[in-house]
Amino acid sequence: MKRTLAFGGLVATTGILAAGLAVPAQASGTVSTDTLATSNYAAQQVAAFWYGQRAANLQNATPYNVETAVTTKHVSTGGPAADSKAGVVPAIGDEKKSSSTSKNVNLPKTTGKVFFQGADGKPHWCSATSVQSTYHNLVATAGHCVYDTKSNKDTLNYWIFVPGYYQGKTPWGIYVGKQAFTHYDFDVYEDGDRDYAFVTVYNGVKLDTTKTGWVKKYTDATADDKAAADAKKAGYLSWTGKDGVRYVEYLPLADAGRLGDNVGGQGLAYNQKIGQPVFMFGYPDGKHPDGNQAFTGKTLKWSYGKTFAAQAPAIKAEELQGLKSSFTGEGSLGSSWLLKYSNSRRLGYLNGVTIGVSDTDGNKRYDTSVSPYFDGETYGVYKSAASTWSGKIV
Repeated sequence: MKRTLAFGGLVATTGILAAGLAVPAQASGTVSTDTLATSNYAAQQVAAFWYGQRAANLQNATPYNVETAVTTKHVSTGGPAADSKAGVVPAIGDEKKSSSTSKNVNLPKTTGKVFFQGADGKPHWCSATSVQSTYHNLVATAGHCVYDTKSNKDTLNYWIFVPGYYQGKTPWGIYVGKQAFTHYDFDVYEDGDRDYAFVTVYNGVKLDTTKTGWVKKYTDATADDKAAADAKKAGYLSWTGKDGVRYVEYLPLADAGRLGDNVGGQGLAYNQKIGQPVFMFGYPDGKHPDGNQAFTGKTLKWSYGKTFAAQAPAIKAEELQGLKSSFTGEGSLGSSWLLKYSNSRRLGYLNGVTIGVSDTDGNKRYDTSVSPYFDGETYGVYKSAASTWSGKIV
């Protein structure tokens, strides 16, 4: 899976829709798939990586800053066009209800952070949201918050979704990624017009408070062998301390249920007219070009406005949509763009995901977020993911 191109671009249309750790990608038509955690045991080890050492990796994770900024000269007018008839898939719990609008803003339970290990070997995070699916097990985010576009290797390691994450707390548990679905053109060519991903996740897991965890320290000549043997058991995590000593930690895990049953799931909209109002929800962090630290990434933020068409041919993107927003790029990658968001149900239709930000007027403040335009091919990728089962890991 060698990737060679960069992202870019906006375009207009009409429609709505509701609704080892890696193996080589497989493609069917426009859809590519990659397995993230190949087995229950692998998924348990991923959960242990984040829960272990008192959730040190969760708390020390930093916002992902790969391919966050689109330079001013690369954002121009232009636009997308619908490739098929408009359509919608209703949100979880909203299948038989009509949509409504509200001026008040209650934050959605569906939004959270995806965590992973970057090419630098350090823990990072992006924004993401739960979306409708047959098995209530689907997450949507930016494609380059799933695929390693920096080193051009494969999917990012230790991938999880944590809805409602706040300062190390996981109120609804940790949801380990099982299988990633993206457009073939992004998977192979890094086409920015297709920089989105839908990821199936296993049932969530929490630490079992009825059981006691423990840590073993191995210091003798057979420490490595003993630590490796213990680490093969479900719910164990091994690591080497700063003193060079091997450790094994037992983490009792309990099933937390399906993602959509716990927090709901947004619908999906495709082939929609450009120019409609949307809410954007995410966890922006990082600084503006002038050094101003406007956001901390610790709490969920929102932005509101009408989409507009744009394109960035110089970075291989000609079908993007834009939104005026002060969100900084770090942390906001993967933020959900929700059309017809209802305050009472905290549900709407996912119509985009942030893949970058731009300072379009040159005042050293980011003022625009960009997303791929969701069209019929987006729906095709979503549909493949939305009907895929995942199951439990404990």
